[in-house]
Amino acid sequence: MARGGQGLARVAVVVRAGAAPMWWLGVIAAGIGVLVPGLTGRRIGVLAGAALFIIAALVVAYVRRKRYTRLAGAAARAGKHDVLQDRAVTSRNWRRGHRWWLLLAFLAALGSAFAVPAAGGMLLAGCGVGLWLKAAWLGRRERAGDALLWVRVDWLDRRAGRPAGKAVKAYRGTGVAAGDAAPGGARRKTAALV
Repeated sequence: MARGGQGLARVAVVVRAGAAPMWWLGVIAAGIGVLVPGLTGRRIGVLAGAALFIIAALVVAYVRRKRYTRLAGAAARAGKHDVLQDRAVTSRNWRRGHRWWLLLAFLAALGSAFAVPAAGGMLLAGCGVGLWLKAAWLGRRERAGDALLWVRVDWLDRRAGRPAGKAVKAYRGTGVAAGDAAPGGARRKTAALV
C-alpha cells in the first residue's frame, strides 16, 4: 500500500460472504436428505430440521453483537491512502479460504440424512440465513451512523475470516458512498441509464 495505507474490506461483505454458499448447500443437502428414510423417518427429520433451522439462524444472527457494536463505536476514519477492496474480491477471498469447510459441512449434512432426514441440510441453511440477518443488522447500523464499516485485510485470518475475531483491533469508517457495496454488504443498485 502506498504511503502507509492499508487494504480494507467491508465488514458486512465479509459477514455476508458465507450466506449464499451455506444456504444453497443446505437446501441441496436437505432436498437430497428428504429422499432418504433415515432412522427417525422423514416427518421427524423435517420437524427437527425446521427447529434446527430457526435456532441456527437466531444464534448466528445474534452471536458476538456486542463485539461488533464496540468495534463500530470506536471506528476511526479511513485514511486517504487506504485502499478499499471490491465486494467481489472480499467475497471470493472468504469463499476460497473456506471452501474445504463448506465442502465438509455439506458432506456432514448429507451424511446426517441417514440418521435424521433433511435436518443437517436445514441446519446449514439456517446458518446461511443467520449470516444474512447479521449483515442486514450491520447495514442498519451503517445507515443509522451514516458510515460504512471496514476492517483491515491483514487482520482477517484467511482460514477464519472473522471480522470481529481476536486479531481485529479496530474498524475504520467511510462515507456511505464509498466502495461498491451498499450498507449491509449487498450490491449497489445502479440507476438505469436513460
